[in-house]
Amino acid sequence: MSGTGTTPTPDGTPDRAPIPARPVIVVGSGPTGLLLAGDLAAANVPVTVVERRPHGISNLSRAFGVHARTLEQLDARGLAEPLLATGSTITELRLFRRLSLDLGTLPSRFPYLLITPQYEVERLLEERARELGVEFLFQHEVVGLRQDSEGVDLDVRVPDGTVVTRRAAYVVGTDGHRSAVRRAVGLPFPGVSVIKSLFLADVRLAERPPGVLTVNGAGDSFAMIASFGDGWYRVMGWNRRHEVPDDAPLELDEVKEVARRALGTDYGMHDARWLSRFHSDERQAPEYRVGRVFLAGDAAHVHSPAGGQGMNTGLQDAANLGWKLAAAVQGRAPEGLLDTYQTERHPVGKAVLRSSGGLVRLARATNPALRAVRALVTVVLNAVRPAGAKALARISGIGYAYPAPRGAHRLTGTRVPDVALRSGRLYEALRGGRFVLITPEPYDVEGARKGWLTAERWASESRRTAMLVRPDGYVAWAAESAGPAEIESALAAHSG
Repeated sequence: MSGTGTTPTPDGTPDRAPIPARPVIVVGSGPTGLLLAGDLAAANVPVTVVERRPHGISNLSRAFGVHARTLEQLDARGLAEPLLATGSTITELRLFRRLSLDLGTLPSRFPYLLITPQYEVERLLEERARELGVEFLFQHEVVGLRQDSEGVDLDVRVPDGTVVTRRAAYVVGTDGHRSAVRRAVGLPFPGVSVIKSLFLADVRLAERPPGVLTVNGAGDSFAMIASFGDGWYRVMGWNRRHEVPDDAPLELDEVKEVARRALGTDYGMHDARWLSRFHSDERQAPEYRVGRVFLAGDAAHVHSPAGGQGMNTGLQDAANLGWKLAAAVQGRAPEGLLDTYQTERHPVGKAVLRSSGGLVRLARATNPALRAVRALVTVVLNAVRPAGAKALARISGIGYAYPAPRGAHRLTGTRVPDVALRSGRLYEALRGGRFVLITPEPYDVEGARKGWLTAERWASESRRTAMLVRPDGYVAWAAESAGPAEIESALAAHSG
């Protein structure tokens, strides 16, 4: 590491001569950090990823479901099709035994849930990040952080045990629920444990389950089996009468017993390659930004596993933050742009906390009042189509919109579906990581704007709305029958 470290003082702390800065340091190489780092590098922002673990994508990961909105974001990076090839899709989401939500009705190019292990998501995102020039530092642990008005000093313990200081304009903590970055900036992580004891296992089965995802609960037991499509199956479950610490030994016999109670069979589970216990918390940091330090993913919020929204929410955080940080580093961010990360993503994290927590509490309901609520929810969502569609939109991620300024067009802040353009699809146009201006008539992009803006035309001549789409696929500005002066004003407002 010649030329990249500092000499520790006699007491073991780093000296005050920081190594040359990279504009952004991302701490944590899970899906959130990898997507963010790749987006920054794609925007020509040098970025370093610091990870305390050794290199090697772990297959010991909890997430296995990729929702529609996440697939849309991956499509905007050319990664949706490769990821789809790694798993299987389901078009029905079953909850509470009798509640069925039809994913096939989603107004998305991806009207389903993709079942694939988290390590496949990480593999694709890391490959992209490396191809774009992201610097990775594995076995590097964050032990301290200081910031001033111009940057952040990050103290990092390197593999030989010494501590070096790396300086950046911005630091993003994507380092999980025990985030060292969150602790370093003094943010609390309030919340509760919603499930005190769950288990996860990756196993092979002698008998094939009837579907890609098999879920049921009976009495005090719950079990879910998801097929990875390669002969391995992920099993998750709990036994309310056997709640033990995370470090308590776990044997395959216990997994099989819970599966038999909940599903009626264990499908001949054998050859477990991984067995683990964990507990499920509901927690959220009150702020996602402290000065030049940001939090995203599990470092900012953790949820119950109900609905499979955890990893997906973190990836949406990254998609929201990446283009804003790039604009700030490049000196073209309008005043207050970085503050919108908090105002846009914190409410979404809170909503996911509420919905996933509600689902798991209803699933585990034992008292008559909660069971009655669960029965009512089931009836309403099954029978009232708008209510079911709204619930599905939230779970899939496509139903969230961001706050719009007073008097803005009704589309401002909303997600844009994969609309047809003269040149192809919107999410293909977004692969450049730029804003996309969509107009009825041709519009010339001149000068510096070519670096951050792509001009497109509606495929349909009947569309008269002018629309500026952000790199994350949300409407920044829209107007009906806008003239050149109005469009110019909108572009100026979004280019710093």
